[in-house]
Amino acid sequence: MGQKANPIANRLGIIKGWDSNWYGGNDYSTKLVEDNKIREYLNERLAKASISKIIIERTLKLITVTVNTARPGIIIGKGGQEVDKLKEELKKITKKEVQINIYEVKRPEPDATIVANNIARQVEGKISFRRAIKMA
Repeated sequence: MGQKANPIANRLGIIKGWDSNWYGGNDYSTKLVEDNKIREYLNERLAKASISKIIIERTLKLITVTVNTARPGIIIGKGGQEVDKLKEELKKITKKEVQINIYEVKRPEPDATIVANNIARQVEGKISFRRAIKMA
Protein backbone atom coordinates (compact mmCIF):
# COMPACT_ATOMS: atom_id res chain seq x y z
CA MET A 1 0.00 0.00 0.00
CA GLY A 2 1.07 3.55 -0.66
CA GLN A 3 2.31 5.82 2.08
CA LYS A 4 0.25 8.82 3.07
CA ALA A 5 2.03 12.10 2.45
CA ASN A 6 1.38 15.26 4.42
CA PRO A 7 -0.46 17.67 2.08
CA ILE A 8 1.23 20.73 3.57
CA ALA A 9 4.65 19.21 2.90
CA ASN A 10 3.66 18.72 -0.75
CA ARG A 11 2.65 22.38 -1.08
CA LEU A 12 5.64 23.94 0.69
CA GLY A 13 7.72 26.07 -1.62
CA ILE A 14 5.24 25.77 -4.49
CA ILE A 15 1.90 27.13 -3.29
CA LYS A 16 2.64 27.90 0.36
CA GLY A 17 5.69 29.31 2.08
CA TRP A 18 7.24 28.42 5.40
CA ASP A 19 6.05 30.05 8.63
CA SER A 20 9.65 30.65 9.74
CA ASN A 21 12.37 31.89 7.38
CA TRP A 22 15.86 31.60 8.83
CA TYR A 23 18.97 29.43 8.95
CA GLY A 24 19.75 27.91 12.32
CA GLY A 25 23.24 26.49 12.26
CA ASN A 26 24.44 25.13 15.62
CA ASP A 27 21.85 27.00 17.69
CA TYR A 28 18.87 25.75 15.68
CA SER A 29 17.09 24.33 18.74
CA THR A 30 17.27 27.57 20.73
CA LYS A 31 15.89 29.57 17.79
CA LEU A 32 13.10 27.04 17.32
CA VAL A 33 12.11 27.25 21.00
CA GLU A 34 12.27 31.06 20.78
CA ASP A 35 9.99 31.00 17.71
CA ASN A 36 7.53 28.81 19.60
CA LYS A 37 7.56 31.23 22.58
CA ILE A 38 6.91 34.18 20.24
CA ARG A 39 3.98 32.39 18.57
CA GLU A 40 2.43 31.30 21.89
CA TYR A 41 2.80 34.79 23.35
CA LEU A 42 1.26 36.51 20.32
CA ASN A 43 -1.63 34.04 20.08
CA GLU A 44 -2.37 34.49 23.79
CA ARG A 45 -2.02 38.29 23.89
CA LEU A 46 -3.78 38.98 20.59
CA ALA A 47 -6.56 36.39 20.88
CA LYS A 48 -9.31 38.91 20.11
CA ALA A 49 -7.53 40.26 17.01
CA SER A 50 -8.45 37.25 14.80
CA ILE A 51 -4.91 36.24 13.86
CA SER A 52 -4.60 34.23 10.67
CA LYS A 53 -0.87 33.63 10.37
CA ILE A 54 2.39 34.57 12.09
CA ILE A 55 5.56 34.56 9.98
CA ILE A 56 8.97 34.94 11.64
CA GLU A 57 12.10 35.93 9.70
CA ARG A 58 15.55 36.30 11.23
CA THR A 59 18.77 38.04 10.31
CA LEU A 60 21.85 38.31 12.51
CA LYS A 61 20.58 41.24 14.58
CA LEU A 62 16.90 41.58 13.72
CA ILE A 63 13.78 39.45 14.11
CA THR A 64 10.91 40.41 11.79
CA VAL A 65 7.48 39.23 12.90
CA THR A 66 4.69 39.50 10.32
CA VAL A 67 1.15 39.15 11.63
CA ASN A 68 -1.78 38.60 9.26
CA THR A 69 -4.98 39.59 11.03
CA ALA A 70 -8.60 40.41 10.27
CA ARG A 71 -8.67 43.20 12.88
CA PRO A 72 -5.44 45.22 12.70
CA GLY A 73 -6.87 48.11 14.72
CA ILE A 74 -6.78 46.03 17.90
CA ILE A 75 -3.08 45.28 17.45
CA ILE A 76 -2.03 48.79 16.40
CA GLY A 77 -4.03 50.71 19.00
CA LYS A 78 -4.35 54.50 19.15
CA GLY A 79 -1.39 56.11 17.47
CA GLY A 80 0.56 52.84 17.38
CA GLN A 81 0.93 52.61 21.16
CA GLU A 82 -0.02 48.93 21.34
CA VAL A 83 2.52 48.00 18.65
CA ASP A 84 5.28 49.75 20.59
CA LYS A 85 4.31 47.90 23.79
CA LEU A 86 4.22 44.62 21.90
CA LYS A 87 7.63 45.32 20.38
CA GLU A 88 9.15 46.00 23.82
CA GLU A 89 7.61 42.84 25.30
CA LEU A 90 8.96 40.72 22.43
CA LYS A 91 12.35 42.38 22.87
CA LYS A 92 12.36 41.21 26.51
CA ILE A 93 11.52 37.64 25.44
CA THR A 94 14.07 37.40 22.62
CA LYS A 95 16.76 39.86 23.82
CA LYS A 96 17.12 41.03 20.20
CA GLU A 97 15.77 43.89 18.11
CA VAL A 98 12.24 43.12 16.89
CA GLN A 99 10.33 44.59 13.95
CA ILE A 100 6.58 43.97 13.66
CA ASN A 101 4.67 44.12 10.38
CA ILE A 102 0.88 43.93 10.46
CA TYR A 103 -1.15 43.01 7.39
CA GLU A 104 -4.92 43.00 7.15
CA VAL A 105 -6.78 39.96 5.84
CA LYS A 106 -9.31 41.57 3.51
CA ARG A 107 -11.74 38.64 3.43
CA PRO A 108 -11.66 36.64 6.69
CA GLU A 109 -14.55 34.32 5.71
CA PRO A 110 -12.48 31.87 3.60
CA ASP A 111 -9.63 31.76 6.15
CA ALA A 112 -10.03 28.53 8.14
CA THR A 113 -7.90 29.66 11.10
CA ILE A 114 -9.91 32.83 11.68
CA VAL A 115 -13.26 31.02 11.36
CA ALA A 116 -12.18 28.20 13.72
CA ASN A 117 -10.90 30.62 16.38
CA ASN A 118 -14.10 32.65 16.09
CA ILE A 119 -16.26 29.54 16.63
CA ALA A 120 -14.07 28.44 19.57
CA ARG A 121 -14.35 31.88 21.20
CA GLN A 122 -18.15 31.80 20.82
CA VAL A 123 -18.44 28.29 22.31
CA GLU A 124 -16.26 29.37 25.25
CA GLY A 125 -18.64 32.31 25.67
CA LYS A 126 -21.57 29.93 26.30
CA ILE A 127 -23.12 30.12 22.82
CA SER A 128 -24.52 26.87 21.43
CA PHE A 129 -22.03 25.26 19.05
CA ARG A 130 -24.70 24.69 16.39
CA ARG A 131 -25.60 28.38 16.45
CA ALA A 132 -21.93 29.38 16.35
CA ILE A 133 -21.29 27.16 13.32
CA LYS A 134 -24.35 28.50 11.48
CA MET A 135 -23.28 32.09 12.16
CA ALA A 136 -19.78 31.35 10.86
